[in-house]
Amino acid sequence: MVDLIAKSPCDGLLPKTMDGISLTEVEMTSITSVAPFKGREGALSEALKTAHGMAFPAPNRATGKEGARAVWFSRGQAVLIGPEPDVALGRFAALTDQSDAWSVVRLDGEGVEEVLARLVPIDLRPQSFKRGHTARTQLMHMTASITRVGERAFQIMVFRSMSATLVHDLETAMEGVAARG
Repeated sequence: MVDLIAKSPCDGLLPKTMDGISLTEVEMTSITSVAPFKGREGALSEALKTAHGMAFPAPNRATGKEGARAVWFSRGQAVLIGPEPDVALGRFAALTDQSDAWSVVRLDGEGVEEVLARLVPIDLRPQSFKRGHTARTQLMHMTASITRVGERAFQIMVFRSMSATLVHDLETAMEGVAARG
């Protein structure tokens, strides 16, 4: 029998550092889609606060912190990243394990907005896109979730199958910004 070894989506691709900007893979534990049942949004938000210390996020926002975050994903849907969802949440929402479906990276450093400006059609400058803001948008030709998680840091999520493309596109943009410096 063959022994299979689980690998992360960016195995062998990351980390990368260039001109003070780092691109690292976020170690994932659990990613769960949380879709509130009709009329249960408030009860779900309270249950999330009780179980995991964060509210259900408003559109284009994220709640929580490093290691336990809820990120708005679309109308009536968020993803819980980090903890396994408390079973009590199942009374208020449909919960679907998405842990193996996503690649999650962190882009961090001075000039990070200039890197993303080469790839993303939305304004991610700090005055427009503050910590805790999130967007589902295009990153080159991929659909991505981009969340500002720090003053100069973003969490970027794409489908697992696009991991190598994500790293390539971000690395190319990092090189372009470094060449200007």
